[in-house]
Amino acid sequence: MRKSNSSRVLLAVTLAFALVGYSVHAPAQTSNDAKWKELDGAGSKALAEGRAGDAEKIWKSALQLAEGFGSEDGRLVISLNNLAELYQTQEKYAEAEPYQKRALAMMEKRLGWEHPLVVGSLNGLAKSYWAQGKYAEAEPLTRKLLALVEKILGPEHEDVAQILNNLAELHKAQRRYADAEATHKRALAMREKVLGAENPAVLQSLDNLAELYTIQDKYAEAEPLYKRSLAMGEKVLGAEHPAVAGMQEKYAALLRKTKRAAEAEKLEVRAKAIRAKHAQAGAKK
Repeated sequence: MRKSNSSRVLLAVTLAFALVGYSVHAPAQTSNDAKWKELDGAGSKALAEGRAGDAEKIWKSALQLAEGFGSEDGRLVISLNNLAELYQTQEKYAEAEPYQKRALAMMEKRLGWEHPLVVGSLNGLAKSYWAQGKYAEAEPLTRKLLALVEKILGPEHEDVAQILNNLAELHKAQRRYADAEATHKRALAMREKVLGAENPAVLQSLDNLAELYTIQDKYAEAEPLYKRSLAMGEKVLGAEHPAVAGMQEKYAALLRKTKRAAEAEKLEVRAKAIRAKHAQAGAKK
């Protein structure tokens, strides 16, 4: 699933909820509000400077203050979302999940399901479930996300195709191969129509569908997809792109499974040469 730009999301959340007025009357509340703003800004500064550990500590202090503003206060949503985004960018999905769930519930109540921030938060929570292997929890969120994005952007949009791709991969992880195949085919057809036959997103769909057939030992169905993705990859990305090496290796593995070792070896040699060239170039930097 796509990862949002954290700084952009944090800024958007801040603006969205800053525009929803909250009242501060008592001196203690005024003082706490000033402290919260200071901590919120300090956490953002720490993160921008690469001090994620400091950002976490600062934002947790900000969250403690925000809890005192009330269960529906916009500052609480911002603090929850800050920590959720921080943990997700660090791939600490179990830690992100409780913050994401609270932030999503509050944003949905205040902004409605079709607001872009709510859609993004829903996607983030689905991603956290997926990463933890909580497929039963991830699927209904992904389906809800699909319905929302289809309604907002239309039934044939590249973002709809990406969610279909994610849903198909979720089905594959659950070993629901028939569902995965149908959904991958739908995503592939939509990408070809919306983006064009030589778009990198089409490469992703071809590769995912080929892998789906391969794990089911449906080599006859997988091979033409590997051939097409390899030819397209060389044309679109360049013959010596690392991704092309990966395509060659996958196709070579299929050739070996179908007792064509000589053909497989040729692809493996080409892939090895590409990887060696890039490793050498990386070592010189």
